[in-house]
Amino acid sequence: MNDPRPPPLPAATPTTQAPAPPPAAAQQASPLAPGAVPSSRAHRVRGALRGPHGMFARPPADPRSLFGELLDWVLAPLLFLWPMSLALTWIVAQNIAHQPYDAELARLVRALAAHATAGREPPIRRPPGAATAEIERTALTVLRGEDEAQRWFQVLGRRGELLAGDAAIVVPAGEHMPIGTVQFRDDWLHDEQVRVAWLWLASGSEEPSNDALVQVAETLALRERLAVDIIKGVLLPQFVILPLAVVLVWLALSRGFRPLEELQQLIRKRPSTDLSPIPERDVPEEVAPLVRSINDLLHRLDQSLAIQRQFLADAAHQLKTPLAGLRTQAELAAREIDSGRGDPQAMRHSLLQIAVSSQRSAHMVNQLLSMARADADATALKPQWVDLAAIARAVVRDFVPRALERRIDLGYEGPEDDLGMPKPAFLMAEPVLLGELVRNLVDNALHYTPPGGTVTARVAPDLGGDTVLLEVEDTGPGIAPAERELVFRPFYRALGTLVDGSGLGLAIVQEVASRHGATVKVEDARPRSGATADAPGARFTVNLPRGEPPAG
Repeated sequence: MNDPRPPPLPAATPTTQAPAPPPAAAQQASPLAPGAVPSSRAHRVRGALRGPHGMFARPPADPRSLFGELLDWVLAPLLFLWPMSLALTWIVAQNIAHQPYDAELARLVRALAAHATAGREPPIRRPPGAATAEIERTALTVLRGEDEAQRWFQVLGRRGELLAGDAAIVVPAGEHMPIGTVQFRDDWLHDEQVRVAWLWLASGSEEPSNDALVQVAETLALRERLAVDIIKGVLLPQFVILPLAVVLVWLALSRGFRPLEELQQLIRKRPSTDLSPIPERDVPEEVAPLVRSINDLLHRLDQSLAIQRQFLADAAHQLKTPLAGLRTQAELAAREIDSGRGDPQAMRHSLLQIAVSSQRSAHMVNQLLSMARADADATALKPQWVDLAAIARAVVRDFVPRALERRIDLGYEGPEDDLGMPKPAFLMAEPVLLGELVRNLVDNALHYTPPGGTVTARVAPDLGGDTVLLEVEDTGPGIAPAERELVFRPFYRALGTLVDGSGLGLAIVQEVASRHGATVKVEDARPRSGATADAPGARFTVNLPRGEPPAG
C-alpha cells in the first residue's frame, strides 16, 4: 500500500536540530554573578561570610565567629540559589514567550492552508504553475506584518513537489502527524534560528494520496524580546529585594545576638572575687544551659577557694605553735649565753626543744607540700602501670629505723609465688601520689601505735582481678566510730590522744584516693572487748581500681 504522504524533497536535506545558543539580548539581561553584590555592602558581606567551611573561610588561627557562621549559612545559599532561580526563570520566560507567538504562527499556517485549498476540486491536481502565483500572492498578504519578525513559507504538493515558497525549509522527518493538526519545531534557516509550524492537509476527495504540506517559519527576535522583558521584570525587583534581605538578615542577627553581648558585659564588669551565680532570668533559652554550666563551675570554684582559704588559715595556725616554740627556745638559749650563766643542761634542753620544733615544722611543711601535690588538677597526673607491692615494700623499708627506735614491729605481707618470692600487684596510678598514700598510712600507724606494738602493711589483689587492696593495720588505741569520717579532714585531731601530729596525713590519703577513684574504709583491727577493749587498733583499707594497661 502506497504512503499517501509525499516523500521529502531531494534538495531538502534535514538538518540537525541543535539547541539555540543564548541570544545576545538575553546575555545582556542575564543576572549578575554571585560576587556582584552592590559595592557599598560587598566588603561587609565578604567579611561576614566566614566559617570553618564557608565561602570565605578564615585561617585556622583566627577566632571562630558564630555571627559570621550564621551569616554564612543564611547568605551563601541565597547567593548560590539566586543565579539558579534566574536560569529557571529564563527557561520559563522562553516557554511563556513561545505561547502567544506559536498561536499566531498556527493561525498563519491555517490561513495559508485555507487560501491554498479554497475553490479547488481537488486542489493538488491543478497545474503547479497556475497555483504558484496565487499562493504566493495570498502568502504575501497573510504573512506580511508590521513587526520585525521575518517569515518564510512553503507549500508542497502530494508528490513532494514545491508549489510555492522557500525550498530551504526542511520537510519534517519521522512519522507524519495527523492531518489537520498544527505542529511546531525549532530549526535553522538561512543561518538563523527559526520557529517552524507545519500542517499536513488533504484534498476534498477521498483519495488518501491527495495530501500536501504547508509550513511557515518565523525568526525568534520577538520571542526573545518578550523573554528579555519578562526577565527584566523579575530582575529589577530582585536588585532591590536582595540587598534589602541582606540588611534585614544582618539586623535580625545583630538584634538576636544582643542578649549575648549584654551577658558578656555583665560578666566582664564583675570583680574577680565575685563568684555568685549569673542571673538566668533574662538569659535566652538557647544560652540557659551554658549559663547553668557556668554557674555550676562558679559554685564548685567557690567551694574550692573556700576550702583553700580554710586550709591556709588552719596551716598558718598550726605552724604558729612550732615556730613560736622554736623562737622561745632560741631566745632562752641566747639569754643564758648573754647572762654568763650558761648551764650546760639548760642549754642542752633548749637545743633539744629547738630540734624538736624544727623537726615538727619540717614534718608539717612536708605534709603541706604533699597535700598541695595531691590537690593538683587531675589533668596534671600521668598514670602509669606501677607495682603497688613494690611501693609498699619500699615504704616499709624506709620506716624500719623509726620503728626500731620506737620498738614497734613493722612488717609487710603481700602476694607470693610458689617459691615464696614476692609477686607484683600492678595497677594504673600516679607513682608519686601512690607512694604518698602508703607513706602517710604507715606514718599515721607508727604515730599512734605504742612501744611494743605491731604495724602491718598488706597488699592483696582481689579475687575478681578488678581492684587491688592495700591494708595498714596497727595495735594502737583505734578510732571511735563517730570520728571515722572526721579524721580525713585537714588538721583534725581525735580527742583524747596525746600523740603529737599535724592532722594532715589522713587528709592526704583521702585526697590521693579520690584522685585515683579509690575508696578508703576505717574499722577496728580487733574486737573492742576483753584484753583489747582499750586498744582495738585500726585497719585502713584502700580499694584501688586496677585499670587498663596503656596501649603498646
